[in-house]
Amino acid sequence: MTYSNFINSLQQHTVLPGLSLHLQSLWHDAKGHWEEAHALIQDEEDHFSARIHAYLHRKEGDRFNADYWYRRAGTRRPDISLEEEWEVLVKTLLPE
Repeated sequence: MTYSNFINSLQQHTVLPGLSLHLQSLWHDAKGHWEEAHALIQDEEDHFSARIHAYLHRKEGDRFNADYWYRRAGTRRPDISLEEEWEVLVKTLLPE
């Protein structure tokens, strides 16, 4: 799936089958379903899940919790907009 395909999938009412848990979380976030996005990722232990978890708490406005999750992901809170961060996360998960 390309980034363009992923963006187009946001017009659908349900997540496309076969998407990774990471992409499912970001898909739900883009649809305005923060709780669903968070529920999908919150119990995962890998670094990229922590990175998405951090982004979600940043979006929520909880900087303290976001910074904790950025540290768990081995990074710092980026100095870019939430929209730019979402795009970077999705593009990192998808082929060119």
